Amino acid sequence: MAKIMWKQGDLVEVVITDLSDTGDGVGRCAQKVVFVPDTVPGDRVVVRLVNVKPKYAKGKVKELLQSSPHRIRPVCIVADKCGGCQWQHMSYEYQLSAKREVVIQALLRIGGFTEPRVDPLMRAGKPLDYRNKATYPMGISPTVGVIAGYYQKHSHQIVNLNQCPVQDSRLNPFLAQIKKDIQSNGWEIYNEHSHTGIIRHLGLRVGRRTGEILLTLVVKHLNIPGIEQKAQEWLDHYPPLVGVMLNRNGSRTNTIFGSETRLVVGTPYLEEEFADLKFQIRPETFFQVNTETAEALLYEIQSELNLQGNEILVDAYCGIGTLTLPLAKQVHLAIGLEIQESAVAAAKINAQYNHINNVAFHSGKVEELLSRISYKPDIVILDPPRKGCDRGVIETLRKAKPARIVYVSCKVATQARDLQQLCQDDLYTLSRVQPADFFPQTAHVEVAAFLVRSDLVKVT
Repeated sequence: MAKIMWKQGDLVEVVITDLSDTGDGVGRCAQKVVFVPDTVPGDRVVVRLVNVKPKYAKGKVKELLQSSPHRIRPVCIVADKCGGCQWQHMSYEYQLSAKREVVIQALLRIGGFTEPRVDPLMRAGKPLDYRNKATYPMGISPTVGVIAGYYQKHSHQIVNLNQCPVQDSRLNPFLAQIKKDIQSNGWEIYNEHSHTGIIRHLGLRVGRRTGEILLTLVVKHLNIPGIEQKAQEWLDHYPPLVGVMLNRNGSRTNTIFGSETRLVVGTPYLEEEFADLKFQIRPETFFQVNTETAEALLYEIQSELNLQGNEILVDAYCGIGTLTLPLAKQVHLAIGLEIQESAVAAAKINAQYNHINNVAFHSGKVEELLSRISYKPDIVILDPPRKGCDRGVIETLRKAKPARIVYVSCKVATQARDLQQLCQDDLYTLSRVQPADFFPQTAHVEVAAFLVRSDLVKVT
């Protein structure tokens, strides 16, 4: 059979049969794999090839010939352009099953596990209107003026928004008004190419349980004429708004927040309720964007661990104590480890705020702190960044041999890799995996994996 040579710009007909781990549709044509965003398994599409490699190609939908039974009409009118969501065109039930399959395949192919127990996805309470945080890049349009929104897919072009269906709806009223006020005050929008201008991003956070809102402008410098007066006007006009902040980021970088945050008016944090505790959340604080589902996963972890009150628990990568503090109420001693000093300081404040005294927080590299702990932990919680655990963390845990490990991750590929290393030589057994839908309308999934030291597993 003659080999078909594709080139960029060609049109090919593809039936989508699967999803990639990044959320794109996957099909085959002429023995080549084709990755196509904005498609659903079951779609039959005409695709324009935009990137051709020897064994695969990437394309864009030119025409939808036949719709998948799992395809729905997106709620958002700019869902096909905006990079904030990937899967609004997919039914929620299918999103859940697709994410579970991604977890299973990662554990099989990367982790090398045989028939891992992966429970059905923990559903989000609300597939829309769930995000407690929004950070919008700002720009200038020759026709509209000041704009704010999310970047268009695969570009740095901003899709201008006045509302967003996945954000907490209480944040929507701020978008149009803040853009209007920035323009009327003559505050220059930052230009990432020339490194000129001032206003870079608009940040909004809301306490899902308390309704308190923080507004932060990320700026090149802190000298914003009239900001105090305008911030007080915002505070007066929006009763849920508790604080207005400036965050200085003067670097040529894609990182959103800089290291310096200044309070303009109000309080420098919002208060949120989580697992019957109160937390202070600042503009740059890491806190899960889906409060309700994060709390549900915490309760699942508590149920699985069945804590008796005599355990020593270590929470590695503990952040501000979101997991550490609720779990500390059920153990003898909890120890939180975190590299960010500001997060450790916040965790200590949150512990005092909630009168929790059987907890200690330490700042530094987790791989170094873990080996220096004077207590032998019974349980270790791992919740690392997307890159996964440092090799030193894995080695230290294999030497310490805690009875149980709970590994929480938003990147199942690195999690599966680390689980394989932890379970090597049958040291640990993967008892079960609980995925949770922290990020509806996207391909991302949060996963809690429960490990038990193999010598403790009961033979049935």
